[in-house]
Amino acid sequence: MQKPIISLILFLFIGFISYGQNDTLINKDSLTNKELKKERKKIIKYKKISSYNDTLILVNNDMMVGEFKRMDKSVVIFKTKYSEKDFLIKWHRVKEIHSDRFFIVVMSDGKRVSSTLNSKKGKSRSVLLDSGIYTTEESLDDIVFLEPIGKNFLSRLTVDLDIGITITKTNNLRQLTSSLSSKYTTNKWTASASFKNVLSRQDSVADVNRMDGNIGVLYFLPNDWYTQLIAIYLSNDEQRLALRSTYRGGLGYFFVHNSNMYIGAMGGLAYTTENYTNETDVRNSSEAYFGLSFNKYDIGDLSLLSSIVLYPSISENGRYRTDFNFDMKYDLPLDFFIKMSLTYNYDNQPIEGASKQDYVFTTSFGWEFN
Repeated sequence: MQKPIISLILFLFIGFISYGQNDTLINKDSLTNKELKKERKKIIKYKKISSYNDTLILVNNDMMVGEFKRMDKSVVIFKTKYSEKDFLIKWHRVKEIHSDRFFIVVMSDGKRVSSTLNSKKGKSRSVLLDSGIYTTEESLDDIVFLEPIGKNFLSRLTVDLDIGITITKTNNLRQLTSSLSSKYTTNKWTASASFKNVLSRQDSVADVNRMDGNIGVLYFLPNDWYTQLIAIYLSNDEQRLALRSTYRGGLGYFFVHNSNMYIGAMGGLAYTTENYTNETDVRNSSEAYFGLSFNKYDIGDLSLLSSIVLYPSISENGRYRTDFNFDMKYDLPLDFFIKMSLTYNYDNQPIEGASKQDYVFTTSFGWEFN
């Protein structure tokens, strides 16, 4: 008696899974436009109980119905009822998108609008943006960021955590590198924070300690301009810095801003306070700053992020500083990643007995929450 009941339960379960899969992923080659529209309405009606009503049609003509969660850095995060894990889809693989929900839409020219998304019939990679006041036709290639309006706090938050460990028998070397970064994005502004730490212990050699971190807010302006306020902190033994605190504010502009990369420039004013090890005096400096940033992310699972900032001093004659950062990140399954980072700091007028430069190169393994 138990075997027939168990068999019936398994049969119904498999049938339900198969039905859900067939309803959510369809090849539209065999369907006419009228049949396709009817099929999509049927799927949306079936999915309404779970609010799975966004539609993607890929370049191979597969149709997926589910929840569009975000498109950023040329990758779509898409959730379906039949899969426990979200799909990651390259943006250039999307041919059409249909949704009645309102999205934050960021264009490559810096324009930011709130609208629905519905691809235009008969035009590949073309979409109509309807804000409720006006409707415009845009190319999917010109959209660099998409996110549904009304998402909760966690859906807008990205957190990266990575750790690297080095242990050698020679001289009993023990080294730990760790990094934590987070980013919160809204329609008009982005807040970010990061913290990096290097601790090294070795027999017959002085301990090495290094810490750098920052926290800041970037506010988007029209035509790819932005304004930024940021606090930057650095401590390292090589330059005898107990703590360097830099507070800067200014304007920036994206020369290139598309679904493949961005290149930006920035400039403004900064104020720096420096406390040194074994020194009682505090060094204060008013500075200007000029910088360049580069982010390349549409190269498979690899992404590159780099920035360089020059600080010519206003209050100290002839002094200037330079900060350079480079990160190369390779994404692994299950939101894990491998990262290599290089940080370089230069000061042409350090205090007596301190080095003009300090750098650290790290490799680490981490996990991303998004």
